[in-house]
Amino acid sequence: MGVNFFFVLSGFLITYLLINEKEKYQKINIRYFYIRRILRIWPLYYAALLIGLVGFPLLKSAMGAVSTETANPFLYAFFLGNFSDMWNGLPDATILGVLWSVSIEEQFYLFWPLLLSLLPQRHYLKAFTVLIAGSVIFRSFHYEDYWVMYYHTFSVISDMCVGGVIAYCSYYLPKFRAFFEGLSKEKIVAIYLIGFIFILFEKSIFTLPFLQIISRLLYSLFFAFILLEQNYSRHSFFKIKNWKRITSWGRMTYGLYCLHFLGILAALILSKKMGWNQSIAGVLLIETTLAFGITWVIAWFSYRFFEMPFLKLKERFTFFGKG
Repeated sequence: MGVNFFFVLSGFLITYLLINEKEKYQKINIRYFYIRRILRIWPLYYAALLIGLVGFPLLKSAMGAVSTETANPFLYAFFLGNFSDMWNGLPDATILGVLWSVSIEEQFYLFWPLLLSLLPQRHYLKAFTVLIAGSVIFRSFHYEDYWVMYYHTFSVISDMCVGGVIAYCSYYLPKFRAFFEGLSKEKIVAIYLIGFIFILFEKSIFTLPFLQIISRLLYSLFFAFILLEQNYSRHSFFKIKNWKRITSWGRMTYGLYCLHFLGILAALILSKKMGWNQSIAGVLLIETTLAFGITWVIAWFSYRFFEMPFLKLKERFTFFGKG
């Protein structure tokens, strides 16, 4: 669900920024866009890839175990890791197990600015709708194949497109934005409750083939609502942006995502050594807290000393015409 939410968020943010750039400068500087994405994504991605493909097998060998890596290095190197997982199963190195979604993001980043650059703004909604419909139709042919439904780019592209739709409507349609600005607290709470019920009872609700096909679209609409409500509603019962400590961690979310299996692995090893994994309380409380703490420290060091130098370079390519 977190990945689904992130795909919708990414579609919303990237589309809004590209629309804004095109409105201001009558064109999108695709080269600058690619450079910004490269500086943000590539350094940590390839570092994680190196750890998974080289460091993890060496570690297993040192511990007397044999690496049974199934990940295709060529596909991962060219951001096609989701297809490697789809064809070969999950990688042996746990750190590689989350990089499939980064691959899909990079494919999206490659395609999306080209689409928005070539199309006139008045055709954006039509294009997004066609892509959403095509994605749903694609899933209808593969609803019994978990790997295709979850890992194939065209199966999940509807998430980004839903984000694109709400970005377009937020930017160009004042009434759309005004609707979410004026939502009452009671309606907001009701929609959240309905959404969380669908999430908690997913296995019981989405049993029919038709429901399995459209479930991803329904979830993406709920996540789109969360984004709109958090950004625009005047009567929200809670705004995450007001939680300063959590929002300050937002800079490290990429590292938290890519590196969290290192934290989990370290916590499991330490917990086993200390005997904390012998009780339910130890597993649920100590291991979980320890895993998050170690992951946070790793992500902080990654952001501060590895990612930051590359992020500073992004400032040269922030807007069209600069740098």
